[in-house]
Amino acid sequence: AIVDVLMELKVWVDGIQRVISGASYNTTCQDVVIALASAMGRTGRFTLVEKWRDSERPLFPNEYPLQSLHKWGEYAGEVRFYLVQAETDQIKQKDASQNKWKTQAPEL
Repeated sequence: AIVDVLMELKVWVDGIQRVISGASYNTTCQDVVIALASAMGRTGRFTLVEKWRDSERPLFPNEYPLQSLHKWGEYAGEVRFYLVQAETDQIKQKDASQNKWKTQAPEL
């Protein structure tokens, strides 16, 4: 059995690096989003975006950021996570076909 080791997860929010301590391989994106939004007193829809060099990928609420980071292997040090707030509902509906992930971000 894999021991659930607690670690830190670094997430960039509005240009500031924030550290989530006590994260584990079983911590979901939704856990991270809720913890950050609540610590900052923010409400709305958010998603966690994984960025490496010029590529970025929004993570689903049920994905595990530390497991994803582990899969990067030797490149893990170059990967950053960003907390992104989804646009207003009006814009979101207009762009739903292009940005499906925004509609899947958890409501806080």
